[in-house]
Amino acid sequence: MISSIAWKNIWRNRVRSGVIIAAITIGMFAGVFTSTFYKGWINQRLDAGVETEVSHVQIHHPEFSENFDLKSVIPDGAKMAGEIAEMEFVDGVSPRMVAQAMIASSETGTGVKILGVDPEKEKTVLNLYTKIPEGKYLDGVKRNPILIGKKLAEKLKVKLHSKLVITLQDSEGHLVSEAFRVSGIYHVGNGMFEEMNVFVLKSDLARFVQLDENTSHEIVVHLKDHDQLSQKTELLAGKYDQSLVQNWKQMAPELGLLNEYGNIYIYFFIAIILLSLGFGIVNTMLMAVMERVKEIGMLMAIGMSKFRVFWMLMLETVLLTLTGGFMGILLGIGVTFATMGSGIDLSFYAEGLEDMGYSSLVFPVVEFKMVLVIVTLVLITGIIASIYPARKALKYKPAEAIRIDM
Repeated sequence: MISSIAWKNIWRNRVRSGVIIAAITIGMFAGVFTSTFYKGWINQRLDAGVETEVSHVQIHHPEFSENFDLKSVIPDGAKMAGEIAEMEFVDGVSPRMVAQAMIASSETGTGVKILGVDPEKEKTVLNLYTKIPEGKYLDGVKRNPILIGKKLAEKLKVKLHSKLVITLQDSEGHLVSEAFRVSGIYHVGNGMFEEMNVFVLKSDLARFVQLDENTSHEIVVHLKDHDQLSQKTELLAGKYDQSLVQNWKQMAPELGLLNEYGNIYIYFFIAIILLSLGFGIVNTMLMAVMERVKEIGMLMAIGMSKFRVFWMLMLETVLLTLTGGFMGILLGIGVTFATMGSGIDLSFYAEGLEDMGYSSLVFPVVEFKMVLVIVTLVLITGIIASIYPARKALKYKPAEAIRIDM
């Protein structure tokens, strides 16, 4: 009965209630849609970072990352890669040869990291082979094919089948140069990665730097279940304690922080919106209480307890908040689902976004946990906003309230 009366009381002043419900609806729509948009953006960056750039786990010689010395190889790297590939939780393994070098075209030059890979094994750990709009994945060129990023191609002013000269210091300390031809140009939406990483056949790089083809500086491991990342990293680190075993969170901590702080940012953003709306709700309900002082006094005079009066006013505020909140949440989710398939195009900002590693086409994502938290925050806001107006009403004595001329 109290809930029915509370609901009817909300609509006694339709304009005022409609305005506050509309404000809550718009605020929650903005909050929910912004959250799903930002969550989709974060997930895309994480997916690109893990599945396209670093994979799940990488193994190196402990000193290799300090100076990229060609002699800092993984002991028994070929044997280690074979053992890891046989583990049941492993989805793919790719042993690599890595070198720092200068790369030059007929126009200009720059420093890059050269990754010598076996194309078939590399396909089991990264999806880079699916992101080659021009050319082929280390194929289509008879001798010394090289795969470069779109940003590097633009910087060097080269195109498909152009000749590039790589200069580096081989394993014997000699300065050597060799020509390669562009077999493909990849595009992953991360300008820094595209500009710094080039891929060649491991056999070509081994011959170039005078190392055995079975030598490995880096072993990349892709797991079947990402949720077991920490557990399996510790397992591999314990088994191969003479090597440096790191997962993507350790190699690229900015990606891990992006995920953790991204969620905090989303909830903080929602909380700010609800805090702002909360003041509007308190003001609206306080006006409603002030207008109904005589009525409230009459209710208490005929026997309605203060608790029931308090409960009625609290329900009015909560129902008002939930009505606008649910409408806003449903509208936000609806727009999110409508844009999930085609994505939201931010191509106007594409260049700046891609320099930071973010895609210019964003696909919003709805997560049940996030929606549940938002609903809970809306409910809490309604309860908190109802306390002051309801307590204000209880301060009046029935006899005094009835005599007030409104």
